Amino acid sequence: MERVTHFEIPTDNPEKSVGFYAKTFGWKMNRWGEYEYWLVTTGDEKETGINGAIMKKRDPKQPVVNSISVKDIDASMKAIEANGGKIVVPKSTIPSVGHLAYFTDPDGNIFGVIQNDKNAK
Repeated sequence: MERVTHFEIPTDNPEKSVGFYAKTFGWKMNRWGEYEYWLVTTGDEKETGINGAIMKKRDPKQPVVNSISVKDIDASMKAIEANGGKIVVPKSTIPSVGHLAYFTDPDGNIFGVIQNDKNAK
């Protein structure tokens, strides 16, 4: 079984959103590298829940996206398409993190699939 492990909140003004979520919910933020991407810790790792990120919008219609951690992204992408989903952003590599792709389910909801790989280049 694979589970949702990460969310992304796209925003036109990441700094403003970072402040909003930090002040409103006590989330901790860390900017990731040179990117307009802030990793979000939403709570104690011992509690139920997931962490995520706040990012600069890439498209005006970009929705909030949840990503599902998978063991084999290529096999998962084949299964997505075989079961009526559609890959909408092809697999890409995030150095030292892993491999990521985005898909829509048969209803048009968008999700990410990520295969963690600390050796990814």
